[in-house]
Amino acid sequence: MDRLSNTVRPYAWGSTTAIPELLGVAPTGEPQAEMWMGAHPGAPSRLTRISGASETPTEQPLTEIIAADPERELGPAAVEKFGPRLPFLLKLLAAGAPLSLQVHPDLEQAKKGYEDEERRSVPIDAPHRTYKDANHKPELICALTPFEGLCGFRRPTEAAQAMAALGVDSLKPYVDLLGAHPEEAALREVLTAILTADPVEMAETVTAAAAAAERLGGAHAPYARIAHHFPGDPGVIAAMLLNYVQLQPGEALFLGAGVPHAYLGGLGVEIMANSDNVLRCGLTPKHIDVPELLRIVRFEATDPGILRPEASSSGEELYETPVDEFRLSRFDLSPGAAPVDLTRSTPQILLCTAGAPRVGTLDLTPGASVFVPSGESVEASGTGTLFRATVMA
Repeated sequence: MDRLSNTVRPYAWGSTTAIPELLGVAPTGEPQAEMWMGAHPGAPSRLTRISGASETPTEQPLTEIIAADPERELGPAAVEKFGPRLPFLLKLLAAGAPLSLQVHPDLEQAKKGYEDEERRSVPIDAPHRTYKDANHKPELICALTPFEGLCGFRRPTEAAQAMAALGVDSLKPYVDLLGAHPEEAALREVLTAILTADPVEMAETVTAAAAAAERLGGAHAPYARIAHHFPGDPGVIAAMLLNYVQLQPGEALFLGAGVPHAYLGGLGVEIMANSDNVLRCGLTPKHIDVPELLRIVRFEATDPGILRPEASSSGEELYETPVDEFRLSRFDLSPGAAPVDLTRSTPQILLCTAGAPRVGTLDLTPGASVFVPSGESVEASGTGTLFRATVMA
């Protein structure tokens, strides 16, 4: 078991205070959006080990540790199922402003899209490149503080009522379309119209809609806040097609393939399949591939499906999801209780979010994390909250 040193990503939408407050350090004044834990090549966690002939411990990226002996670190079952790589990325995510409105492909779509762009020699770092790899990117966000987001299409009639209440004439065609049947076709037609509208006319519509939303307040207030960060962006109108969700600490959302979503504010623990495949559909200056986006999005009204953990006799509280690349659970440790055996045949990252638990021989504080190789014996005791990230294999 090894204590991890992790990178904090300073994306512009990040909170300046949430991650420092959790870590118990002074804010720098700069946004701190995500702290990455895992073996993503863009910012792998680091750990200190003795390796090779050297007897001196050295700091090494987790990517190199795994590459040197995948079966030892990940276990034979995980290597057979996912290859010689850690298939998930764990994060602390702190949104101080809305993230882009986005959607992720399923595995087959990702493979075909990646192969197509490789065949056409689209540079991997090109701004118009859509598929960075051949993997899907299901994800789960678990709130540590009250957390706001958008997740999946709401019923078209609800979206139509929200738009109509603004009293903006240029929104009336969308309101009329949302009353058509079948609902899936109505959602597709409206999103297509929003994303392909004349930019100048759309900017005027967004400005008028934002002003009306601010006057109305209440259920319209989130759209006024979004427009404040993205003036004139068509994603402000697209956001009105989606379910607005407020999570309380401990509640979670699972985002599967084809589900449009955006995080608006709050601190949470996020876990995802280790991929960079994102198709954006608003609230961003980045490239929007409208034809590909319309092929990927699942145009169906859905309940956002807030997840609450399911407790077990071992004290583990599991967030059930339909994917194998990651498995997220939580342990609330109490003083005086017997140590909890966390040993598994799969690799684990353990993250402390509260208290001061003892994991193996290490004392953790909020924001501290450890990597536990496959099969290594480990117990947790003391007081605090631990999240466990692993795989189903």
